[in-house]
Amino acid sequence: MFPRDKIRNIAIIAHVDHGKTTLVDQLLRQSGTFRENEQLQDRAMDSNDLERERGITILAKNTAVQYKDHLINIVDTPGHADFGGEVERIMKMVDGVLLVVDAFEGCMPQTKFVLRKALQQGLTPVVVLNKIDRPAARPTEVIDEVLELFIELEASDDQLEFPVVYASGLNGIAGNTPDDLQSTMEPLYEMILDQVPSPKENPDEPLQFLVTLLDYNEYMGRIAIGRVNRGRISQGQSVAVINREGQVKQARIEKLFGFQGLKRVEVEEAAAGDIVAIAGLKEINIGETIADPANPEALPVLAIDEPTLQMTFLVNNSPFVGREGKWVTSRKLRERLFKEIETDVSLRVDETDSPDAFVVSGRGELHLGILIENMRREGFEIQVSKPEVILKMVDGVKSEPIERLLIDVPEESMGAVMESLGTRKAEMVNMINNGTGQVRLEFLIPARGLIGYRTNFLTLTRGYGVMNHAFDSYGPLIGGQVGGRHQGVLIASETGKTTMYGMMSVEDRGILFLEPGMDVYEGMIVGEHTRDTDIIVNICKEKALNNIRTANKEETVKLKSPRLMSLEEALEYLNDDELCEITPKSIRLRKKVLNKSERDRYEKQRRVAEAGV
Repeated sequence: MFPRDKIRNIAIIAHVDHGKTTLVDQLLRQSGTFRENEQLQDRAMDSNDLERERGITILAKNTAVQYKDHLINIVDTPGHADFGGEVERIMKMVDGVLLVVDAFEGCMPQTKFVLRKALQQGLTPVVVLNKIDRPAARPTEVIDEVLELFIELEASDDQLEFPVVYASGLNGIAGNTPDDLQSTMEPLYEMILDQVPSPKENPDEPLQFLVTLLDYNEYMGRIAIGRVNRGRISQGQSVAVINREGQVKQARIEKLFGFQGLKRVEVEEAAAGDIVAIAGLKEINIGETIADPANPEALPVLAIDEPTLQMTFLVNNSPFVGREGKWVTSRKLRERLFKEIETDVSLRVDETDSPDAFVVSGRGELHLGILIENMRREGFEIQVSKPEVILKMVDGVKSEPIERLLIDVPEESMGAVMESLGTRKAEMVNMINNGTGQVRLEFLIPARGLIGYRTNFLTLTRGYGVMNHAFDSYGPLIGGQVGGRHQGVLIASETGKTTMYGMMSVEDRGILFLEPGMDVYEGMIVGEHTRDTDIIVNICKEKALNNIRTANKEETVKLKSPRLMSLEEALEYLNDDELCEITPKSIRLRKKVLNKSERDRYEKQRRVAEAGV
């Protein structure tokens, strides 16, 4: 066990893609934690399949490195505001933060979000200007931006005197000035030891331990990870577990683990200030306190920001149900959703009047999209409705979530982008033109206005635009329609397989979403109409095999490439009367009511009801 003054607990926070995980790779490599012949893969902390595919950190994870005679516990946090629940919990585990900022891009929306959480906890910040070797790096201006951000977030006088380290995580170099970089990360290690305080808690007081992360192991069950806030903890010790409601139950610590590199190492004892993993507590949950049985005192329950977006998850009832998935019943769906809220504290699941439908609320489209993607990979078949923002009353006024949107666009696309955002009720608050041909625009926009906007934005900027946003605040509800889809859809008239002949006959009506030879059913959305109305089409029609010759030769005809949607694009595309059917192999768009005559009857009843109101 290390002496208390030789321990440093830090979290690495940054906007998504500013190089946190790569920086952790270098700190691990250069600390001597690994043998010379041991292979360390890139982005070692992104262990989840989805994280590696998308190149983003979704779950907070911790590691520990030994530098000289010190132990540095490092927690890598997500950069996306959608996973802010992970960031908020981590701040309880550490004494300091490394704020990583891209030396070219500067402060982005999520930089502000994660920094606010750190400053609220009174943590000591160290600013790391990463990617300093980029040709267009502008360290002086970015440091000024960071200082302005600290002032805006009402940092204390001590926090405003933040030290700066200039680094390139990719190349493993760092220095105290941009012109004097050493070939190692030593300046960063030294800055952490000098600036970040060691734990100040008392190891001789009664035990207190707050569970901030959960892991699972097939042999040991749930593993609670957190920081010993007070006292000592050891293997075989009897403890009291205090849940969020204040109820106390007795338990026993079976195994205790410390961290070394990417491995867990079994330890006999840990004291106040140590970050450890505990096995043997069967029903432990995030936010619960492990305490001394003789003096069970609960730590304050974690305060987590409220969700801002919700979707309805339904049991799959399409004609193709059960073809691809393993889990299709409402019991399994309910079980899986309630299991998720045990580890994701920023997610909320509410049951509805129907046993087949659940309202799931989260931080954003990406947050809910990752949950859906994980479920489909596990073999679930589900249907989800259009994402909707969560309205709430603030001081007696009906309010909606407002996002801070930051976009970088080429100068020639600026007018079209501003016009498109104007129709979505966005308000421009800042514009920066550095004379490089790229313009940075900052807007405040209702969260409703961003649903489905990304595809339109990429079209307007011909793929050169970069868009980032984060939750800013709740503001008064803006009247009228904000955002949404203006185009109608092409709806399949019958169940069958798409044919080349059938698709060619409707190709001029709009853009198709399918390729020939794919299964469709009545009521399924097969394309986008060129007008704002929905039409029924038959794309399963086969050419009559008679002996009448046709003038055109089919061999020379080519179909236009269909628009194949990713999961996020499909969710953004939905309208109020539509659902997205998600199975392990397919993503299908469909109408809620599949039969045309039934749809017409529902629509007629809706109009009558609206006229009566």
